[in-house]
Amino acid sequence: MSALSRCFAAAVAVAILSLFAIPATVTPAAARGELVPFNGEASAGTIVVRTSQRRLYLVLGEGRALSYPVGVGRAGRQWAGRSMIDGKHVRPAWAPPPDIARARPGLARVHEGGAPSNPMGAAALTLSGGDYAIHGTNDPSSIGGFVSYGCIRMYNQDITDLFDRVSIGTPVLVTR
Repeated sequence: MSALSRCFAAAVAVAILSLFAIPATVTPAAARGELVPFNGEASAGTIVVRTSQRRLYLVLGEGRALSYPVGVGRAGRQWAGRSMIDGKHVRPAWAPPPDIARARPGLARVHEGGAPSNPMGAAALTLSGGDYAIHGTNDPSSIGGFVSYGCIRMYNQDITDLFDRVSIGTPVLVTR
């Protein structure tokens, strides 16, 4: 193996390992989300989405959480329940699920990662069950509204921040 190949292999290994790094503590000064008091039964490390507030909370424990504004499911598309993160994807490609494809027949079958038409934005945290994700958006004006088919939308810089703080298996609780 050439020196260039070994260097490339090492860089790939570091990149892959960094996807699974979990910060031991959250330094408020480095936080992208707003540090807020949090009262609830969720344990530290849990993501809580309160759709009525259009807020996502990363519970830190000791009565604190990082809070981010989000866009949530529109009327008839909201859901509530427990899930967990089962995938982490940077600039993911997106294929509209059958219900969206039926509602918008002119939509391309696949939207490449990073394309302006791709609604997933900078990154996505897929949720177990495969129907929903917490993801960025290429339409920042949608944050704070009831706008999606059930996914949780975040500003791209916020999903990037959250992406770095959580891992596969992180519990997610969505309430209305």
